[in-house]
Amino acid sequence: MASSMAAATAVASSSYLSPSPVAAERPTTGGRVFFPGASVSSRSLRLPRAGARSPATRKPRSKGIVAALADPLKVMISGAPASGKGTQCELIKAKYGVVHISAGDLLRAEIAAGTENGKQAKEFMEKGQLVPDEIVVNMVKDRLLQPDAQENGWLLDGYPRSYSQAMALETLNIRPDIFLLLEVPDELLVERVVGRRLDPETGKIYHLKYSPPESEEIAARLTQRFDDTEEKVKLRLETYYNNVGSLLSTYDDVIVKVKGDVTVDEVFAEIDKLLDSSLAKKAEKVASA
Repeated sequence: MASSMAAATAVASSSYLSPSPVAAERPTTGGRVFFPGASVSSRSLRLPRAGARSPATRKPRSKGIVAALADPLKVMISGAPASGKGTQCELIKAKYGVVHISAGDLLRAEIAAGTENGKQAKEFMEKGQLVPDEIVVNMVKDRLLQPDAQENGWLLDGYPRSYSQAMALETLNIRPDIFLLLEVPDELLVERVVGRRLDPETGKIYHLKYSPPESEEIAARLTQRFDDTEEKVKLRLETYYNNVGSLLSTYDDVIVKVKGDVTVDEVFAEIDKLLDSSLAKKAEKVASA
């Protein structure tokens, strides 16, 4: 029951981020859900395919190269609800050792710790208002300036969400080496979200089609999030596409689409290739400096 309450708290605090946030896949260790690909077509954001920016040949990454980098890897990642972003964040963090930073997680942590940013955010939330960009940007900035993020690099998850947030980060000279944009067809996203179910006793996430419960007893107690309906998912998708569209002009030189309607391993293989290439380019700059 504690785990389900924690999950509910996470959803509630994230909903106060401005603009209206996009619910992301955040599979837990005990309840990771992997979805198969689909052949349906997806809407286009008119960006180059993932491999388009990768060099024809790339140098293999080594611990020596990573350690020699004066400027560690900086990554932003975005994806629609149920795009598998949470799973890919776990894989990126595990392989590259970057610090995974989520604005929603920061908001909850700052409030729990009673920091000045947290106190200000809590005042808005208690009034049922969205937390202003300025407060969230300050939280993100402070976290990115901590030693672990400075030394190991960072993975900024689902943020910025709007042009104003992106501009606020730009004024602070916070900019990624690469912006990964997971692309999954709308039809598949809707199917993934509508079929999701939560076990309130264990906090484990199931999917009626792809990861069904192990027994009838578990199936009987599964619940569905109030906004995991087709109508509300489509509204969340529209919000997401509008938000992402507003970021294109800011990150057009570093943003790359990654095909997300294939297997988890195939998605990560493409991401791994892109990050490896980015590291190699940074190593070349260090070597030539």
